[in-house]
Amino acid sequence: MVVLGIWDGHDSGITLLKDNKILFSINEERLSRRKLDVAFPEQSIEYALRYAGVKKDDVEAIAVSTSEFAKALWRMFPFLKENYYLIRRKKKDYSSSIHLKRLAKYKLTELQLDPLSKQISAIILKRKLRKLGFEDFKLLFYDHHLCHAISAAFASGFEKTLVITIDGIGDTLSGTISRFENGKLERIKAISGRDSFGIFFEHVTNLMNMRELEDEGKVMALANYALKIDDEKNPLLDFFKIDGLNVRAKFNSWKTYKELRKIFWKYPSEQFAYMAQRTLEVKITELVRNAVRETGLKKICLAGGTCSNIKVNMLIKNLPEVEDVYAFSHMGDGGLAMGSALLANYELNGVYKYDFSNVYFGPQFSNDYIKSLLEKDWSTKATWTYIENIEKETARLLNEGNIVLWFQGRMEYGPRALGSRSILAPPHSEEIKTELNLIQKKRVWYQPFCPSMLLDDAKDLLEDFKGTPNAFMTMGYMVKKDKQKLVRGVMNIDGSCRPQIITENGSRYARLLTEYKKLSGVGVLLNTSFNLHGEPLICSPEDALSTFSRTSAKYLVLENYLVIKK
Repeated sequence: MVVLGIWDGHDSGITLLKDNKILFSINEERLSRRKLDVAFPEQSIEYALRYAGVKKDDVEAIAVSTSEFAKALWRMFPFLKENYYLIRRKKKDYSSSIHLKRLAKYKLTELQLDPLSKQISAIILKRKLRKLGFEDFKLLFYDHHLCHAISAAFASGFEKTLVITIDGIGDTLSGTISRFENGKLERIKAISGRDSFGIFFEHVTNLMNMRELEDEGKVMALANYALKIDDEKNPLLDFFKIDGLNVRAKFNSWKTYKELRKIFWKYPSEQFAYMAQRTLEVKITELVRNAVRETGLKKICLAGGTCSNIKVNMLIKNLPEVEDVYAFSHMGDGGLAMGSALLANYELNGVYKYDFSNVYFGPQFSNDYIKSLLEKDWSTKATWTYIENIEKETARLLNEGNIVLWFQGRMEYGPRALGSRSILAPPHSEEIKTELNLIQKKRVWYQPFCPSMLLDDAKDLLEDFKGTPNAFMTMGYMVKKDKQKLVRGVMNIDGSCRPQIITENGSRYARLLTEYKKLSGVGVLLNTSFNLHGEPLICSPEDALSTFSRTSAKYLVLENYLVIKK
């Protein structure tokens, strides 16, 4: 049976699977080139079916996440969704009505009018899907947080685990706590949308003139530059109370915004960021400890947008009562298509075991295709050479201090560059880090870069190496003090980093790290996403060449071709 999972909200996308194999998964932004696109993922559907060689008649089930009233309203009137997308990304000029629209958005997402909203969504989506050429299919709707939970549980490989979801709001909830064992998920606690850690942090991000649902990582990074405030003097810690598995926010979502605005008035931005980050760290780890104590489960799965906070994840990992932590690679709403597809496949076929050892679920392009592009448009702009052992030559360039744009194999699934669509550099240079931030990537100076590292190097460099090696950059670690000079370009000011730990020694990316280690003595590289700030990760060779042309980078690797600007 072929199952198609669809998510048509923030960071829309699709997953196509058959039996127990993920055939293809992509988010619409990679094709539309609009970061975190909210459009119905029509391009993704067509692209996935064509790439996988699947006909629309072969798709027997189509699974969709989220049927709340706000989602039904946006499906009925797509211009409302588009308008808010432009507001959220600050693509519209400021006006006094923006605050009213934001208030309306938060109020609407808390409304629960099921089953009416589900019926409305079903009518609209069936009409849209039939227009695309789908005829005989089952349309299945699943709860927002259930999709988050299933994606993490099924991908983790754990047979028995505690599953925690935390985000802004979806289907009126902001989080869940569940028990997973032998393919069965049992929810033991739901956290209401009113009591949302995610919305709290969205408000903080917005107040700091950043984009909610997009720049929360900047808030986390900026917090490291603050003069620390003792917990007893942190006024934001009073915004939440944890009682067992119960989470209670002091104020509703909009009142929270207004109270945060009053506090922000009194503090520098970096201290405000620190207090907000510290609030998540203290309150979420308290909740997790209570859940472990109550259930006795010491392995934990995490999903939901708030679980992209790698500092919180690191504290959870380092709790003495926790044995292992798995954070789903596409933990935000962009992963809901995967969750809905996995759920449908479980309900219809009983499948819950998949190979998630890697998440290269996107498209791949041949050397012949790349050569044709170079010959067509780049003969006057660059020289290029086919190199059989491209890893060895790239390692040489990197060891000489160069930045290399790296395009290989199938595209990564999720928000992190994992060695398929990456910008690479030596890990030790703060000068290169600054150049990448301000000149190449065109982003704020204080954002750290992340390392890719071989497993043996991770064990040698990281002082809190624990549990399953984190392969998807979803977890923070602390670098040993005596090793920090080796990786200054890929760690934060506090000595933390967010590594991709490479355990598959046979991949081309692993071979590159091995070749670099032969030259430099350390199997670590700076690895950041192949894009410019504000743009999605690149997908195709055309995207790679376009981005290459708009940076000062000299070297681009496209599969086996080394391209050098003239």
